[in-house]
This record gives sequence, structure tokens and C-alpha cells, in this order.
Amino acid sequence: MKVLAHHIYEYKKGLRSLVLHTLDASYEAEAVRRLERNNISYLIRRVNKRKINIFFGNKACVHVVTSFGDKPLNAFTPEEDFILGIMLGYNRTEQCKRYLARKEIFEIEAETARDLSFLPSGSLEKTG
Repeated sequence: MKVLAHHIYEYKKGLRSLVLHTLDASYEAEAVRRLERNNISYLIRRVNKRKINIFFGNKACVHVVTSFGDKPLNAFTPEEDFILGIMLGYNRTEQCKRYLARKEIFEIEAETARDLSFLPSGSLEKTG
């Protein structure tokens, strides 16, 4: 919870517009109390049964993350991933490189799916 307190401090001092904080789900109620006590907008997403991600900070930034839907971070589109990285304050040049790499993979996967769409359902499954 000390790291959460530090993230709240950084947000309140203007060092961050958006924070992504991962913690054990058992601390959710305490984290919510702290954020609400400080009048900070937040969004909670479950990672698994034991962990949660809390996005908090500027209301507009939290709203943007909300607009991405309730999906895991690894399911974000290249564009969503890029936007999130920029809002979290990651290096812009590195985010551009990451976007281009993810976009290429995303397009290859989409093309493969289109190429295989003519096959009957289940025809790629192994048998025997």
C-alpha cells in the first residue's frame, strides 16, 4: 500500500495524469477508500482471482481507458495500447516503436484469419 500512496502523491503533484497500479485483490477496499478520500477518479479491472489493476488519475484519462472495454491489457488493439502507454507517461519514441511492431503482428494475424476464413469450422484442429 506504500507504493499506492506514492502513486497518489505523484498524481496529486502533477507528475502523472494516469496511473496503472496492480495489487492483491484483498487490498481493493482500502485502495478504493484512499482514492475516494482524495477525490480521484479510478477504474478497477480484474487481472485474475488474486490481482487487480487500478487505473486512476485525470477523469478524462480514466474515461478513455473505460472506453476500451473490459478486456485484459494483452487484448488491447495496437492503438489502444499506444494511447494507454502515452497516457501513462511512457517514452513516446519507444511507444511509437512498440505500436509499429504490434500493428504489424496485428495485421498479419488479421490477414491469416481472412485467408483461413474459407475453411470449414474446425478443419484446422488436429485429429488422431
